[in-house]
Amino acid sequence: MNFELCTDSLVGAIEAQKHRFKRIELCSALSIGGLTPSVGLIEQCVKQSTVEVHVMIRHKAGGFNYSVDDLEIMKTDIKVSASAGAYGVVFGVLNERNQVADSNLDLVKLAKSLGMEATFHRAFDFVKNYKTAIEQLIAMGFDRLLTSGLQPKVEQGLEVIIDLQERYGNRIEIMAGSGVNANNALKIAKSGVRNLHFTAHKKSGNLQGLSMGDVMVVDEEKMKNILKLF
Repeated sequence: MNFELCTDSLVGAIEAQKHRFKRIELCSALSIGGLTPSVGLIEQCVKQSTVEVHVMIRHKAGGFNYSVDDLEIMKTDIKVSASAGAYGVVFGVLNERNQVADSNLDLVKLAKSLGMEATFHRAFDFVKNYKTAIEQLIAMGFDRLLTSGLQPKVEQGLEVIIDLQERYGNRIEIMAGSGVNANNALKIAKSGVRNLHFTAHKKSGNLQGLSMGDVMVVDEEKMKNILKLF
């Protein structure tokens, strides 16, 4: 089983290495699904850990239908991630009908030209026809798909995930994520999926004033509880 930790910190990357995770998905703003992290954070995670660093390419919250200007920003962020030493990038573009957009192909080609892998993220969970969508991703050259099976949580979407793994798992890596925990990780693994994605952070109890947010820390106990099952 390959484990991917979704994290927004250098400590998360170091802990992922300590517990022998294969990858991290490096983000900022995890509370809104993850946004593109700073170049300084990317560089330090690459420098101070040995895990694969896969960078979220999503510069704003909301949907996944992007303008021409948005796509240029994403291209710049992909180039910056490569220069910072990232192993891969994570993105997803949908058109106004929530179908896989043709513009993903240019982003995949750019990532591959810079020596990086490309993962299509949970924008996939908004598509109407997942079989058509995954065929498009495979044709475009994506290495990996992160999905909760078109549902808010992975357990609810397990039937779709099983179908994706059985039909397409030999052509693209299927990675299950959203709500993975120690109570359901084995059940998900029995679906045949060989990649699990989850966050492991918690509030420190140190709430900053003036709407500056909670200080978050890595939840090492959650990591240990999941890993000891395998």
